This record gives sequence, structure tokens and C-alpha cells, in this order.
Amino acid sequence: METVRRWPAFWVCATVAALTILDLTKVNVALPSIEQAFDAGSTELQLVVSGYVLAMGLLLVPMGRIGDQRSRRTMIVIGLSLFTVASAVCALAPNAEVLLVGRLLQGVAAGVHMPQVMGLIQQLFQGRERGRAFGMFGATIGLATAFGPLIGGLSIAIGGAEEGWRGIFWMNVPVCAAVIVLALRLIPGSAGSGRRLELDPVGTVLFGGAVIALMFPFLFTTGSPDDPPARWWALAALGLLLVAFVLWERRYEAGGRAPLLPIRLFALPSFRNGALVGTAYFAGLPAMFVLTTLFLQIGVHLAALDAALVTIGFALSSAVTAWLSGRLVARYGRGLVVLGTVVMLMGIGGLVLAALFAPAEIVGYVMAAIMVFSGLGGGLVVSPNQTLMFAEVPVQQAGLAGSVGQLGQRVGSAIGIPIALSFFYSTIYRESGTRLEIVVYQDAFAFGMIAVGGFTLVALLAALADLVHRRRPPARDAA
Repeated sequence: METVRRWPAFWVCATVAALTILDLTKVNVALPSIEQAFDAGSTELQLVVSGYVLAMGLLLVPMGRIGDQRSRRTMIVIGLSLFTVASAVCALAPNAEVLLVGRLLQGVAAGVHMPQVMGLIQQLFQGRERGRAFGMFGATIGLATAFGPLIGGLSIAIGGAEEGWRGIFWMNVPVCAAVIVLALRLIPGSAGSGRRLELDPVGTVLFGGAVIALMFPFLFTTGSPDDPPARWWALAALGLLLVAFVLWERRYEAGGRAPLLPIRLFALPSFRNGALVGTAYFAGLPAMFVLTTLFLQIGVHLAALDAALVTIGFALSSAVTAWLSGRLVARYGRGLVVLGTVVMLMGIGGLVLAALFAPAEIVGYVMAAIMVFSGLGGGLVVSPNQTLMFAEVPVQQAGLAGSVGQLGQRVGSAIGIPIALSFFYSTIYRESGTRLEIVVYQDAFAFGMIAVGGFTLVALLAALADLVHRRRPPARDAA
């Protein structure tokens, strides 16, 4: 395929991914407005974010497999078409229940088109050019992640505090229509492998049940005495579901069929460690943005647009380092990821210190400066990690491997956000009426960021494990 054909197709794919990530991050800044519009509680607000991510995550692998075996372009068009309809449902929602249904449909649509993006990049590029493509892709994701709150803040500023959040969803309709036209014109068609489809529905249900069991107790942790104590029994169900899932996957794969999570891919240390880095990192990053915008809006009483502007520095700096790291990954390898996670941990600590000790009138400026620093690290994590984790994966399994990697990232987000928000909201409930309002929100932010820091630390440890593995000589050479 000519270079002139590859890069236009790449940018269509990057736009599809950006639209998907934007609908995660731009909704974050709208949560206080949605709460005001529908008198929604913390559980509903968490589901608005996590429901979208979870529905997407559970479909990534089976839809990626369909794309591998049929046509990735067709799957992108189907996903974008459903995404357009679901966005209109969200924009017209008369209550929180309809909004949640719309968000779940958006997640389903994203689960259809998002895995095709990674498969196409793997298909279109090889060698150093693939590293360059992943660098640009990482920069695009970084920009979408951090500019999402700004877009949401602008929508609320234009439409008003109570109804402006609807514009966040309306804007998807014309944009998706334009991207569908470009996809049909620029993305290469493919007949796929033509093999019989194997979607592993039992494995998908077991895995989805395990993720929901992990999320459940945190979704219903508000700090109120009315929180059902029995919710923690869901963690026991989690253990049983995980055991059943592993046993089923082994049996399914032993029978010569394609499981939801192929064990053979996890036999590759680069893929296994990279998947863990991505899952842990994306468990922390979206939660960091949610907590920061909530703290600034309802704790410091900044306008939605002002709170969103705090994240712009992260967008710009992460885009720069993501682009650079795509060029440097072949030379420095996993060391870039280790450096990036260390910088992110320092930034997380800085945000907590700013919330606790910076005066309310300047805390937004201080956090904005720290976001610039954090973004330098964030850009060093995503792009190199994706390049390295797919380096040993056969091209014919590109879509499947990309889907599994994306599954880890999305499941990480689905789990990380409710855990961090449960710390945040339960602290507010517990301390309200006993301390000054600003102190309550400072404590809530600090406790929520403990979860973010913990997830990022796990990503660092996984990156270090992969670094040590890569530097260890082969057994026969050592002998």
C-alpha cells in the first residue's frame, strides 16, 4: 500500500480513537451539571462515566476478532453510526436513567469501532514507521484525554450550567457523520481472513461479571450509614468468577478455539508486562482528571470552563513527549516508560500538596503548572508502551492483540474511576458538617488521589519488571 494511502487512513483512525476518548473525558467536567439537572447521586454519576467505559471494554476483543476475520472498515462505519444515534439519545435524555442507557449504547458503539483502529495501525505500518505511527497515535490520545474537559467546559459555558452538558453529546452527531464519509473513502477495504467466527460468549460473560463484581462495592460506597454492608460480598463473587473464567479460557483454548483472552499472548513477557502497565496507568489517569475537575468545581467553586483549562498543560506537554517518544523508543525502550511513570507519580504528589496547602485563589494556577510537568511523563508512557508490547506479536494477530491491550486500558478506567470516586464521595459524606467546606474537599481529593497514586505505582513496577527482563541475558548465554 502506498505511503500516501497509509497516512490518510491513519489519521482517520486517529480521529475515530480521539472521538472515543473525548466522550470519556469531556463528560467529566459535566458531572456537576448533570447532578444538578437530574438530582443524581454519586452512584448514577459514576455509572455515567464507568458504564460507558465498561461496555466498550467488554466488546473490544470480540469486535476486534470480527474485524480481523471480516472487514475493519465496515466495523468502523457500523460503530460510528451507532455512536451517532447513541449520542443523540444522551443529548435528548429527559432523566438520568435514559442518559445511562444512552451512555451504555455509546460504549457498545465504541467497543465496535475502537479495536479496528489498533488493528489497522498494526496492518498499515511495520518497523520504525510503526513506532512513529504509535507516537503520533499516542499524541492524539493524549490531546483527546486532556482537551476533553476543555470542550466540555466550553459547551457548559455556552449552553448554561443546567443544559450546556447536552451540547457535549450533540456535537458528536455532525462530527461522526463526517468521519464516516472519510472512513469509506480513505480506509482500505478488506475481506478479512474468512475464518469461522469464534466470539467466546461464555468467557465474555464471566469476565464482564468479574469486572462488575469488582466495581459494585465501590459504586455503592458513599460514606452513608445506609450503604449496604452486603455489597462487599461482591468481592467473594469476584474470586469465584475469576477462577471460573481462567478455567473456561484454558479449556476453550485447549479445544482449538479462540478465547476472549488468549493465554498464548500472555506467554510473551513484553505483551504481558505492557498490558499490565496500560491497565494500571489508565486506571489512574482518567480518575486523576475526574477528581481534579470535581475538586476545582465543587470544592473551590471554579466555573466548569476554568476548571477544564487547568488540564490544557497536560495535553500540550504529553502530546510533545508522546511524539518524541515514538522516535526514541527503538533506542531507549522500556526506560522511557519507567521515566514517564516516575514523573507521573511526582505530579500526583504535587497535585495533592497543591490541594492541601495552596490558597484557594491560586490553587488552579498551581495545579495547571503541575499538570504541565505530569504531562511530560504521561507522554512517555502510552506510545512507547504500545510499541513495545506489540513488538513480538505476529501481524495476523494484530487486531486481537490490540483489542486485548485496549481491553486492559478500558477495564482499568472502568475500575479506577469508581474506586477513586468512592474515596472522594465517602470522605465528603463523612466529614461534611464537622469541618470547613474547603477542608472537606481537600481531604476528599487527597484520599481519592491515593487510589490514583496506587494504580500508577503498579504501572511503574510492571515497567521495571519488563526492563529487568529485557536486560537479563538468555539462559544459554548466561550459562
